[in-house]
Amino acid sequence: MDEHYFELDGWSRWDMPSSDYYDTEAFPEGYTGYDGSEVWEFIHDRICFKGFAYDDDHWKADFNKAVSGLHSMISAQVIIGITEKVDNGIPFAEAEVWRDPKKEFQRRLGPKGETPQALENLYFFFMLLLSATSKASQRLLSDSMSGKMDSDTAADLKTALSCSLLRENSVGAASRKLHDHAVKDVGSVEALWDARMRSRDLLRIMNCVQCNKCRFHGKIAVLGLATAMKILVGHSGDGSDPGKLHRVELAALMTTLHRCSNAIKFCLENPK
Repeated sequence: MDEHYFELDGWSRWDMPSSDYYDTEAFPEGYTGYDGSEVWEFIHDRICFKGFAYDDDHWKADFNKAVSGLHSMISAQVIIGITEKVDNGIPFAEAEVWRDPKKEFQRRLGPKGETPQALENLYFFFMLLLSATSKASQRLLSDSMSGKMDSDTAADLKTALSCSLLRENSVGAASRKLHDHAVKDVGSVEALWDARMRSRDLLRIMNCVQCNKCRFHGKIAVLGLATAMKILVGHSGDGSDPGKLHRVELAALMTTLHRCSNAIKFCLENPK
């Protein structure tokens, strides 16, 4: 009952605690054949900010770029699933139309595909996640030593937090850009409520996903993005105190960072 709360004007929402829990390892990501194009179209056309190109000098463009990066991460996961299915000789169902991983890579992530900046936006998203994790590292390390998690998980977390990328100055360029844009113009900080509202709506729209596994992992990814934005931007543009984060937010952040890392690894290992 202590966890039945949320910040009314926060960056995120999450499903309230219940007796139903799902293990992300027992229910891993994978290619299900579900076509979520209508949901993504709604996200880019109705939830993202209209009239802002990804490289425009504005925090609304940064928000759009981060959402596109999240889309790229999920697209990479879909292509990974298709590749595994092809490599293992598993037959496709009649309803499944995505059967060529190379063509899907070009369509979804290629420079001449539906989103020419898809890979660039994926890196931008990854940099935001890394910067947010770096800022939350002391909180995460504190939790790892508090007995709140098992020893194996604590050891894995410490290994992840020792990664040199978390302290790489160039990685922080994305978060610095986001911060500078958020506080640049008079009135922009007050307008950040618009980004928080859209961030919350991202999680709500995931309820429209008709594949249970896709909905489950989609919610985690969106919550990971929202947590990163909360840490880096907060309400004022200067970020929020990681010590006040909910454990669900921290778990989503680390899970999404792991998935984004896997997506980038896959993209680097596969010829374009």
